[in-house]
Amino acid sequence: MWFLGGADKLQKEIDILLEKIKESASIFCTGIEAYMNKDNENFLLSLEKVKNLESDVDKLRRSIEQELYQKSLIPENRGDVLGLLETLDDIIDAAESTMEKFETEIPDIPAKWHSDFVKLAEKSKDAAFSCVDAASAFFKSVFEVKFYLNKVFLYEKEADRVSRELKRKIFKSDLKQSHKIHLRYFALSIETMSDRAEEVADRLAIYAIKREM
Repeated sequence: MWFLGGADKLQKEIDILLEKIKESASIFCTGIEAYMNKDNENFLLSLEKVKNLESDVDKLRRSIEQELYQKSLIPENRGDVLGLLETLDDIIDAAESTMEKFETEIPDIPAKWHSDFVKLAEKSKDAAFSCVDAASAFFKSVFEVKFYLNKVFLYEKEADRVSRELKRKIFKSDLKQSHKIHLRYFALSIETMSDRAEEVADRLAIYAIKREM
């Protein structure tokens, strides 16, 4: 992590933060699958884990911010780093928010579409994973950032496609209109994590260009 020089504590905290965001995306996917399998115990366990990870990430982000200012580290790039960490936090926020909606509203999802909802969650997870990899490369090897950004955009487009096809199936069905709208709402909510990953990727693309100059 040559970008941060000898700031060992800071390097470690950023690595841990990025790993926790990846972990939350993975658990999010596990939780959605548990919901589809009517495994409420594991769904709630997954939700609790994501909440704890979100809290951990918030604490780490504040600690990193404090370290950057107290030790006057990378003043010319400090704003970019803090902006990046804040938008990365949006990924885990999206995971937590979506799972809380499932817990609160308990959507009735027909079994024939369970695999579609799980697939959508997996594509969102893949976009989040690639986004974290791009962020890690930003600190360690900036010239690799573009490779991972391309993967983020690819997975986000795949999530869009899966979501669009799922919504088409839903609205061609004979369910009540209110039920269709509710299911569409949850498809959009699951897709949100990939949207947040794309937003981080857009920022990273600019930050990486600045780093390369």
